[in-house]
Formats: sequence, C-alpha cells, structure tokens
Amino acid sequence: MNQFQRTWPALAACIALMAFAACTPRPPTTGDDRCDPLVTEDCPQGQVCEAFADGENHCTIPVIIIGRIIATSDGSPIEGAIVQAVDINGAPAGTSVITGADGGYELVVPASRNDAGAPMDGVYTLRAQAAGYQEFPTALRPALPIDVTTAVQSDTRWHIESALTTIGLIALAGDTSALGSISGTVQASRLTSVLIVAEGGEDTYVGFSDSTGAYTIFNVPLGAYTVQGYAAGVQLEAAVVSLAADEDRTGVNLAGRTAALSTVSGNVQIVNAPGGLVTSVVLAIESTFDEVTARGQVPPGLRAGNVGGAFSIENVPDGRYVVLAAFENDDLVRDPDLSISGTDIIHIEVPDPVTGNTISISEGFKVTEALVVISPGADEPERVTEATPTLSWADDSSEDGYTLRVFDAFGNSVWQTELGPVTGSAEVSIEYAGTALEVGMFYQFRATSFREQGGIRGSISMTEDLKGVFFFSP
Repeated sequence: MNQFQRTWPALAACIALMAFAACTPRPPTTGDDRCDPLVTEDCPQGQVCEAFADGENHCTIPVIIIGRIIATSDGSPIEGAIVQAVDINGAPAGTSVITGADGGYELVVPASRNDAGAPMDGVYTLRAQAAGYQEFPTALRPALPIDVTTAVQSDTRWHIESALTTIGLIALAGDTSALGSISGTVQASRLTSVLIVAEGGEDTYVGFSDSTGAYTIFNVPLGAYTVQGYAAGVQLEAAVVSLAADEDRTGVNLAGRTAALSTVSGNVQIVNAPGGLVTSVVLAIESTFDEVTARGQVPPGLRAGNVGGAFSIENVPDGRYVVLAAFENDDLVRDPDLSISGTDIIHIEVPDPVTGNTISISEGFKVTEALVVISPGADEPERVTEATPTLSWADDSSEDGYTLRVFDAFGNSVWQTELGPVTGSAEVSIEYAGTALEVGMFYQFRATSFREQGGIRGSISMTEDLKGVFFFSP
C-alpha cells in the first residue's frame, strides 16, 4: 500500500468537513491540531484527542459504537439502560451512556490511529444494565470482543454497528415496580473500573463504575444496605444506605481510604489432564457467590492467568472472597470429587485475622480435564429452536453414570436427572425434559460423571464451567 492509499480515507473525510473547519488532513507533522488528551477544549466540537502513530496526540473524528438494548423475549426497545465499554483488562473505556426511547445508544471509545487517522488498535466488550432486567454480561452470557479496526468511516466519525452491538436483556421475574436503584461516585485517587456491591436483605446487588467513577445499581428492593467497591489496587470506604420502595437513591459516594493491600497465593495441581495445560484463578466476592452454580462476581484485576502450579494475586482489597480455579474455558474444571483433598471450594477473609496482608492457601486446588461439550453451546451460547433440545457431551469411558443439571440465567435449577453408563458410543445424549423453556432465556447444562465403589459414589469430571450455554428462540 502506497502513501496515498494510506492517507486517502482520512483526507477524504477532512475535505468533506473543511467547510466547518473540522479537521486537518493526515498525516500531520507540526500542525496545530496537536492536543492534550486531558484538556477537552483542545479539540473542536465533534472531535476527540487521540494518540497517532507519529507519537503525538492529534484532534480527529471519533470512533463510536452504535447499537440498541432490547428485551430478549420480544425484541422491544429498553429505554434508560446504561451501556459501558471496557477494555481487555476490564477497565472502563470512557463514560457510560443511557439509551433513548428506541433503545439506541452511541458510545465514544478511544482508539489509537495510524498516519491516515484510521483506528489501528483497541478491543472492547460491552456492559449493559437496566431497571427490571438482569445485567449483561453474566457467567452464562459472556460479552464478545469488538475490534475498533473494523470501524467504517463517514464524514464525521468512524462507527461500529453489528450484531455484537445489539444486546438483549432478560427481564426479571415477577413484579419489579417496587424496585429502586442506588447510584453515586467512586471518589478514589486512582480511578478504575470498580465492582460495586450492595449487601443486605435477602440478596446482593451489583453494578460497575465507569471512567468518571459514576455507578448505578438497579433493581434493589427496599431495605438497608452496605455499599462497597472492589477492584485490584483500590481500598474504599463502605457506605450505608436505607432504600424505600421504588426509590432511586443518588449521592451514595465511596471515598478512598488508606489501608494496606493484600496478596493471596496458593497452588494448583492439574491431574488426569493432557500435559502442558494451564488455567486461571480468580477471587469472587463471597456475598455474590452461588453455591449451586459455583459462580460469583469477580472484581477487575483479581485474577491470575497461565497458572500451572503456584499462583499469586496481588493488590487485593479488604473483603471476603471465594477462590475459584479453572473458571474460564480452558478445557479444565475444578476436580468435582469431594471425597479427596484439594477439591473443596475455598473461602478466605482479607486481611487474614492471623497472617494479616499475606494470605497463603495451604491446600492445593486439584484441577482435572473437562468433559467435552458437543451440543448445544460447544464454543459459545447457541440458539435452540426446539422446546426439548437434545443435550450431548463426550463420554467419560470410566464412568458408572452421570448427573445432569440445567440452570437458567438466574441460577435457578430447571431440571435434574441421572443417566446410567454409556457403552458403544463416544458421546452421551439426552432430550431435555425439564420445566418449559422461556423464549429469550439463556440456559446452561452441566453434566458430572461419577463412579461407585463399595457403595460410595465419587465424581470424576464435569463439563466446562462456561460451556453448554444455549438460549431458546423458536
């Protein structure tokens, strides 16, 4: 590609806009379009200050993600939803936006530029939450990455609009008219994406702050709550708030505090799995942990990746956590055999009452090879059109049988059954026979193989933590 080809897209846009003094053709050398990203007044209205390949920051047209937030049940628009972009580390990319009456939103995201002004780097995922709906993403509904290099140029912006930018939210069950919200600002010196948790009543409610520190927690029933924020490297003061029915409480701010951060370390043992595999370890907030599905909310940064033995998670703020190994799609699962050591779910307090800010988990985590999911949801959430889909996974050759459970997106068990051993086939299949599937609802099936010896049953393996996910859309 020659210099003209590299420069022409941005040049064409600038020619179209020069009547409005909107931009300077790329590539600049010593032009007056240089800017300071911390000074918003440096650029004309409608432009942003971005880093270019020449090592300087220049005013240019923005990159905008365009999409809609809709209800999964019928595709109707959701007004008033909050949408946020986060980078691969979970940090917010700019401020959040609120959807209009048509469910539409336009979200400006940062993107480094090449000499022609085209986006050359930036991968984001989306978060969305709204009154009366389950937040997105969840463990069953992971957010897929959006690459800014796929943006299309118009006269005034680069834009991304695709199936990935339309998000369907699942409506909460029952009457939600009395639910309120809690909102405020994280006022720490080090602004980052923070998991906000409101604890009280019968459940725990969560939200995330954006790059300005602003947050909102939707769908909170009346009652008294302790609101706390969690992220690697940040210690925050808790706030106490009482919420009346259908009240939207604002100004619940979380101030930073000076306190030592902690380090959590331990060891993972990978057994009965192909050699060379590695996994991850995360810390989930204990109050958000569901014992049935073995899942919980993980604050940004509290993760150790590429773990094949010893692990360490640094800069952990005070709180109570559940330590989860092999939580992601890595062909490994926590060993489900509770009759042997190293398979219990570990709960910890930070700082530790005895060892303080250094927490060492003495018992190693045993991790084993997962049962391969065949269908539905082998690689990502999969649409099923039949009300009684067939669920299938790879056979565990040494099993005496299987326990099968199906959950909905809220963690409710909708079906549980047992199967005997399978012979003469490399896969196990069974037709769903549980509670009628809801249109637009997401589900996951989880199969666990077991062996019986001397009247004692011991689990062998199970399907992957985040696979086997499907949604019903006839």
